[in-house]
Amino acid sequence: MPVSAMVQLVWFKRDLRTADHRPLAEAAASGPVIPLYVAEPEYWALPDTSRRQYLAVRSALEALSLRLEQLGAPLIIRIGSVVEQLSRIHRAVGLTRILAHQETGNAWTFARDRAVRRFCRDAGIAFVEYPQFGVVRGLRNRDEWGARSAAILRAPPLPEPACLIAATRAPAGEIPTPEQLGLPEDVCGQPQPGTRQSALALLNSFFAGRGAHYRRAMSNPLAGADACSRLSVPLATGAISIREALAACYAARNKPAAVPRTAIDSLISRLHWHCHFIQKLESEPQMEHHSVHPAHERARVLTAADDPTLLAWATGRSGYPFADACMRSLIATGWLNFRMRAMLMSFAVHHLGLDWRACGLHLARLFTDYEPGIHWPQVQMQSGQTGINTPRIYNPVKQGLDQDPTGAFTRRWVPELAELPLALLQTPWLAEAGQPAPVVDPHHAIRDARARLSQVRAEPGYRTASEAVFRKHGSRTRRLEDDHPQRQRAIKKEKTTMAKRQLALEF
Repeated sequence: MPVSAMVQLVWFKRDLRTADHRPLAEAAASGPVIPLYVAEPEYWALPDTSRRQYLAVRSALEALSLRLEQLGAPLIIRIGSVVEQLSRIHRAVGLTRILAHQETGNAWTFARDRAVRRFCRDAGIAFVEYPQFGVVRGLRNRDEWGARSAAILRAPPLPEPACLIAATRAPAGEIPTPEQLGLPEDVCGQPQPGTRQSALALLNSFFAGRGAHYRRAMSNPLAGADACSRLSVPLATGAISIREALAACYAARNKPAAVPRTAIDSLISRLHWHCHFIQKLESEPQMEHHSVHPAHERARVLTAADDPTLLAWATGRSGYPFADACMRSLIATGWLNFRMRAMLMSFAVHHLGLDWRACGLHLARLFTDYEPGIHWPQVQMQSGQTGINTPRIYNPVKQGLDQDPTGAFTRRWVPELAELPLALLQTPWLAEAGQPAPVVDPHHAIRDARARLSQVRAEPGYRTASEAVFRKHGSRTRRLEDDHPQRQRAIKKEKTTMAKRQLALEF
């Protein structure tokens, strides 16, 4: 078929940008194009989605729609089932090719994408998908992932098409409101935007000095809110690609900057980990619902949605001030730094004995930057379900003392404790005023958590199953269970000390 006779459609999903967008670039080079985004009410009714997530998507859609119109092909926006909308467009114009990015989403989006492939096959439409991240679809051997992922990420970002030719004059349609999608009100009324403009501004401010204390501040929930890159929301909407973010980091690294090179290197490392975790869900979609390690799946005890302990944790009423402050902050703002996310998950499963999936769904709804491919592997890792990571039982009292030494963060989000002296702020139940006890005794909770983990890990065949999980998902820069951060820091410190001694001949 001549190129001029082709009717192409670019299906936008979690890739709401015009630059470094291979489906759009390929279509633009071949002829007229129909850019399409379908808002799917069924998706937004899922238990891991929320209004705050959609508001971030909506902001990115508004910016994308404006830019596509400027380039010459307005964004067609429809509401409903993707297959139904594609079928209607096909009947109207006779589609010959649909181009899209691969999406590593939840089980629902996996099923939807399979339905689109079936529709295209039955309708005789070519369906072409391209990698969105450094994630390899159909990966058979994790040993191959590093090189194949690097090849994707090291390629220069694609430029935005100079112009587009619209293949239809159909009405563009309106971006639906949250109410049209059935999304309930949310206390986080103004979540972080997911636009390209905000992503570029965040990168510029990070390199201009905001990220100067990135490495030291990233674990602090108060300082981290400013010092962290905050790119997670526009990365989740796809307003900026991971490759563009990496390219900006490498460019800043190679010229004088207001932030130390070590801070930029740390950000580069975390951007690479983004793809490492998404690859896990891509390779094993079942981890959204089932523990990766079979022994942990057998030991699971499901938590009911109305469980009082779950509700206390989910609303920031557990009686552990720092954990409650983190949860209340997340509820109000839609963002929390990584270490505190890990602590909330570890605390829920280990201290409170809750099921990881019930807690994971609640956190997913609260995260404006919810990325299923990162979220569910992290949920499993922090709740000790993988069998290949050193179990981390974060003590919320110790974390409060370490990460909120002045008590400013805790007092801000748990104002009922504002008058307590700093020495009692993280353990108010020890105050003479008779503060209410936490939902579980801290000493008994840690003891019971360790006992549960030990019992599961003592099962016959546990190590063999762990080795199988590691072969499928483990980082090839580490060995099985050799990932404890304190141990790694101690080893690095010892090597540095030895090197200095050898240099100074201090044997």
